[in-house]
Amino acid sequence: MVALAYTEPILAIAFFLVLICLFRSKNGLPWNWPLLGMSPTLLLNFHRLYELADEILEISGGTYLFKGLWFSNMDMWFTSDPENVHYITTTNYWNYPKGSESMQVFDTLGNSLFNLDFEEWTYYRGLLHAFFSHQKFHQFVPKVLVDNVNKGLVPFLEDVAKQALVVDLQDMFKRHIYDAACSIATGYNPKTLSIGFEENAFVRAMDDACVAMLTRHILPGRCWKLLRWLQIGSEKRLSVAKGTLRQIVTNYMATKREELSAGAKTKEDEETFDVLRSFLTINDVNDKEHPDEIVRDSTIGIIFAAYDTSSATLSWFFWLLSKNPHVETKIREELDSNFSVKEGQNWQLNSRKELSKLVYLHATLCETLRLYPPVPLQSRTPVRPDIFPSGHHVDPKAIVVLSGYAIGRMARVWGQDCHEFKPERWINEKGDLKYERSAKFFTFNAGPRICPGKEMAFSIMKAAAATILYNYHVQVVETRPVTPKASIILQMKHGLRARICSRWT
Repeated sequence: MVALAYTEPILAIAFFLVLICLFRSKNGLPWNWPLLGMSPTLLLNFHRLYELADEILEISGGTYLFKGLWFSNMDMWFTSDPENVHYITTTNYWNYPKGSESMQVFDTLGNSLFNLDFEEWTYYRGLLHAFFSHQKFHQFVPKVLVDNVNKGLVPFLEDVAKQALVVDLQDMFKRHIYDAACSIATGYNPKTLSIGFEENAFVRAMDDACVAMLTRHILPGRCWKLLRWLQIGSEKRLSVAKGTLRQIVTNYMATKREELSAGAKTKEDEETFDVLRSFLTINDVNDKEHPDEIVRDSTIGIIFAAYDTSSATLSWFFWLLSKNPHVETKIREELDSNFSVKEGQNWQLNSRKELSKLVYLHATLCETLRLYPPVPLQSRTPVRPDIFPSGHHVDPKAIVVLSGYAIGRMARVWGQDCHEFKPERWINEKGDLKYERSAKFFTFNAGPRICPGKEMAFSIMKAAAATILYNYHVQVVETRPVTPKASIILQMKHGLRARICSRWT
């Protein structure tokens, strides 16, 4: 009898969910339910959120108002129109800050450049630009790049090839990029890339944080804040992750302060020019205090920006090559023609300059980033009422969401072959790289917030890709469907298993 008592409400809920799935307006757009708005569509498609946004924006012409729950204040303007994107990120940039709500959603990154707005953002952006343009930085990064590949990635690949192991490429790239990012940000290489893939606290914490931050985007603020207060579900995992990330970087800061107090002991110490050292040194020279919280959060933000984005791109890159072997063949031909190594011998990265000659490889990475941008969605909060170039009126109560994922897949932007993997679209008639404006190729943001580490990211990815493709064969082993993970970073849900063999045996 008890079971029967629950039958009717369960069937009613099931029937309601079926209706939600079936009922869309005649033009294919989400149904705007009384009180619920379009939230049911969002929740039911949480596992494929980026594809949903792409479909809706394609039908609606590139800009669409997504209605949230009536009490949630979660109306969202989604856009993939390059003119709107340029207007929001560049022309009328100051009317579209990240906003206080974004700071709450991304509180894991704290007071890093990722979250800051206005005067604070301008000041710390200036510091970061000064760091990236410093002569010592340009001497330090190539050394990190070469050492990380030759002393970290190559020995790992050699062991994997000799033992004929099947490894998760996504996990491998996460560890490889994390080691490089941590070296650049803190001056310390944690050396997490090793056979066995022992669990790394920072990597695990960042993965948990990325999933939880996407959940916060979907749920009304009152809901996820209640979950945070109760310490359950993704909010409990996020709380643990945030504490882990902050503790790890705080420990690095303490060690760095001890080293700076002791003074440089070796030539290597003198040549080291990491972000953490720069921040702490600036404190002393300019007599301007940067609170430990700012230094800590900025360091976490820089590791996050490099680690998750580049590792995700390399994973999609090798998956796309497995589906398009002719592209892999062309990359190998380019590598063979540019590297003067005797046949049968491994090529070893010697300098960052070697990578600048690899035009087709660079184009292939751009094409990967077009189809699978590591940060698929970005949000802004309008300060004042405004009108987009597309003619849509924007209220300050609404959130503006820029869909880089949809921009890269729109026929009106990239042509009818927009869904094809075609690196040639990035090469001009002279055989040189063809550059697209940032509002169209939105992977590295646009306007004042454009990524200052873009060239460094390409160098890290090209170094890893060139080393692997010149020296090894990568055979992807798809035991499960390759689909995006529900996360703020476009990772693969089940990873990417592959067998790696030496190219010369």
